[in-house]
Amino acid sequence: MISSAQQLLGERRPARADARRNFDALLTAARDAFADDGIDASLEDIARRAEVGIGTLYRNFPTRDALVETVYLGEVAAIAGYADDLGGLEPFPAFVAWLQRYAAFAATKRVLLDGINRDSPTLGACRGVLFDAGEPLLQRAQRAGAVRADVTIEDTVRLISSVAGAVYADPAQRERIIGVAVDGLRASA
Repeated sequence: MISSAQQLLGERRPARADARRNFDALLTAARDAFADDGIDASLEDIARRAEVGIGTLYRNFPTRDALVETVYLGEVAAIAGYADDLGGLEPFPAFVAWLQRYAAFAATKRVLLDGINRDSPTLGACRGVLFDAGEPLLQRAQRAGAVRADVTIEDTVRLISSVAGAVYADPAQRERIIGVAVDGLRASA
């Protein structure tokens, strides 16, 4: 199943194979640069990391916002696709695995969101994609009696976003607190 994020990302990818390689290299370099240096990472550095000229970067992404938005779309598409890969797991472990993947994204997305116009229609579409990806996993875990019946996917995504986006002393503390939040989603015995 192809998600809206994958569709939007696919619409932005060039048709020619060499241009697609450059586009993909720029996205990888941008994702790494934003993780290393924040949203204000140098576009020249991104082009250098991708081993292309700055003109190639601007031909693919005329503005910084266009680049940031496309990186964000790629991340959302990956999370949505991951939900599809979890069908073979038991309901609660599948839901927890998706939440952990989402938490890793939520912990870093603040950097991306700071660079995107918050009124962007793309952000609204991405929220929908994330909800649509997680909803079947949540419902399956609820039907199995493993997750509280009164929790919605929006509740869950907001909870995990808030917990993952906080500042922690170290990654181990973040993981412990995310585990506490996930345990709070369990149905009462």
